[in-house]
Amino acid sequence: MIIRQPQVLVPENQLDPRVITKLERYARVCYKSEDKMGPEFSPNFLKSIIKRGHESVIEHEKITALFIVDRGVSHEIVRHRLASYSQESTRYCNYSQDKFGNEITVIEPFFFVGTDGYAYWKEACQTAEKCYLALLENHYSPQEARAVLPNSLKTELVVTYNIREWRHFFLLRCSAAAHPQMRQVAIPLLLLFQKRLPILFDDIEYDRDFPQEHYADVKLTDELFTA
Repeated sequence: MIIRQPQVLVPENQLDPRVITKLERYARVCYKSEDKMGPEFSPNFLKSIIKRGHESVIEHEKITALFIVDRGVSHEIVRHRLASYSQESTRYCNYSQDKFGNEITVIEPFFFVGTDGYAYWKEACQTAEKCYLALLENHYSPQEARAVLPNSLKTELVVTYNIREWRHFFLLRCSAAAHPQMRQVAIPLLLLFQKRLPILFDDIEYDRDFPQEHYADVKLTDELFTA
């Protein structure tokens, strides 16, 4: 059994600051104020639109990211509408094959580390792996054997939201009320978005009490998610 940490990969071209100029151009159609556009975008223009709740304008552009999380977190991510998802399938992936190392991969829950709960969690995952592999050996299909796989099973999920939906995602998933493993990936991802596209995201608050040492690795990649 492989134990790994969560991660988010974002193609660098998805956070191109030039998107701000395009959004301003689209928005100015509403006011027929295209003549007021300069060679550079106007920060206050889009900020004022977002502040007034006129967020339909920012639906014109989208951002794609790859989440590497456990199945439980992925179930929360796909609750968001107006989205496109492509997810690692337990129906078709056979983890007894060589390309998966003949074992399952699980995401380590940081809140169990250093506590008595860690041993219980690890034993449960190992038992699930043993039973899963045994079912495959007894000629059950991957889609049948997956019935015993744990919520901690690693999954990869390509997520595409328009910018308005990303704002909604961060508002919900970075708050203190969100699941801790969700905050683990959502908060550092928000910080990256705020750094690259501050006009669109710098007004979103997050749980500042969440320990930074538990932030997931959020990495910029090339357009094919090469780490």
